[in-house]
Amino acid sequence: MEIPRHVAIILDGNGRWAKSRNMPRNYGHVKGAANVEVICRAADDLGIKYLTVYLFSTENWRRSQDEVKALMKLFHSYTRTAIRQARENNMRCRVLGKEDELDDTLRKNLRELVESSRNNTGLNFQLAINYGSRDEIVRAVRKLSEDVKTGRIGDPSQITEETISSYLDTADIPDPDLLIRTSGEMRLSNYLMWQLSYAELYFTKTPWPAFSKKDLELAIEEYNRRTRRYGGLKKGEED
Repeated sequence: MEIPRHVAIILDGNGRWAKSRNMPRNYGHVKGAANVEVICRAADDLGIKYLTVYLFSTENWRRSQDEVKALMKLFHSYTRTAIRQARENNMRCRVLGKEDELDDTLRKNLRELVESSRNNTGLNFQLAINYGSRDEIVRAVRKLSEDVKTGRIGDPSQITEETISSYLDTADIPDPDLLIRTSGEMRLSNYLMWQLSYAELYFTKTPWPAFSKKDLELAIEEYNRRTRRYGGLKKGEED
């Protein structure tokens, strides 16, 4: 079985999972955060090299003030736990998204997570927090425009897809091969829209807190049943 090199996941359904158990939404977020480590270990065991998870979008600020406050508190504790997990599991962690809207302590924790794991050689784990694909592209265009203005890029006609990719948050990370979204929704929700151009999309009704290694294996099995074309011909069609 071919294992996708890079898997991206939209972690959806925490609140609905909690509600189905007559528990508050934040209980679902806590259980969902705990499940991230479970799936990181599963991904590493299966031979996945890159795993990117959508923790908090730029649109999530529109949720109730109480829920956002609870999520930020959870992220504070989660990032401290992630520093330990990265050390124990040899994970290299990177952060995607706009950090300047996060509080000072959370930004400090995220920087420590990235720096302390920089030389690790196991699973490459990306956390998308305060991330939105449109925002990422806007930030990239601004940086690219500034480099054209200052002469760092001399001829705009030489700008390629590779050039633009080098200005994104995922600059040195291969594009995802497989996107998984949990809990039954079937949309991208402003997630890695540039990078997912040729990814296979897999949607499961299983909510994120209940998503297991077996569910990940089922997604990979479905990935293997599909024909990867990249806009061209599959093997045998040349004739």
